[in-house]
Amino acid sequence: MTVSEIRNTAPGDEGGMGYLQSLPRRVVTIWLPLLIFVFVLLFPFYWMAVTAVKPNEEMTNFNDFSPFWVVKPTLQHIRYLLFDTSYPGWLLNTMVISVAATFISLLAAVFAAYAIERLRFSGSRQVGLAIFLAYLVPPSILFIPLSLMVFNLGLYDTSFALILTYPTFLVPFCTWLLMGYFRSIPFELEECALIDGASRWQILTKIILPLSVPGLISAGIFAFTLSWNEFIYALTFIQSSENKTIPVGVLTELVRSDVYEWGALMAGALIGSLPVVILYSFFVEHYVSSMTGAVKE
Repeated sequence: MTVSEIRNTAPGDEGGMGYLQSLPRRVVTIWLPLLIFVFVLLFPFYWMAVTAVKPNEEMTNFNDFSPFWVVKPTLQHIRYLLFDTSYPGWLLNTMVISVAATFISLLAAVFAAYAIERLRFSGSRQVGLAIFLAYLVPPSILFIPLSLMVFNLGLYDTSFALILTYPTFLVPFCTWLLMGYFRSIPFELEECALIDGASRWQILTKIILPLSVPGLISAGIFAFTLSWNEFIYALTFIQSSENKTIPVGVLTELVRSDVYEWGALMAGALIGSLPVVILYSFFVEHYVSSMTGAVKE
């Protein structure tokens, strides 16, 4: 390219990321999509927070008050939710059930994924495909036979009914996710450990699992989130108010016929979403650092 051609080159035609140097293009290609994404992502939380502290008169009087802002904030709805309902018990039940179901699902998924990917038995690929297809079965179909088992085992209206049924849809997904991580680990590491006299249990605990920390974190986060937000099983297998989880308790106890406790509903939804938000925020850094460490190894 001659000197004259370089001078006549329009700004942004130099290739690479140069087209982002001009301010109008940065606004259109970066800032505008980013602002739209942030607005769509954060507006539900803003709406829940505003409604949770808004008095009842401001919720119904749109002529004198703006629906997007609160003039006289109040803690009446939060106080009612925490002290006049069973919400603290719902929160504890949801936490216990989610943690227990996630632990059981990860434990079963680790053994299943390791057996399918590393033991090389006949039909392992077909078994992996069958496990993945089991995840595609809708829970609305599974809860019918599961309800019969729950009743026959005497687990109805107990936390164990959910702890033992949630893995039916958590194990297939976690297994499918961990199979991909186990597949990325070189077989040579396992073969060298076998030559040195290591057992299968030592290989799993000292080689495979440390290198699969990103996969374990990802599977754990998704399993915990699915357990936390699950509704159909919790609605079917739990009857008493004190044993309900947050998704079911907020909907069934704070909605009476055609009367909606909007302030308490939004407060319950906001508080119930905080543990999942904190979990994601806390483990993002660990996820990236674990992936970096696995690549370095």
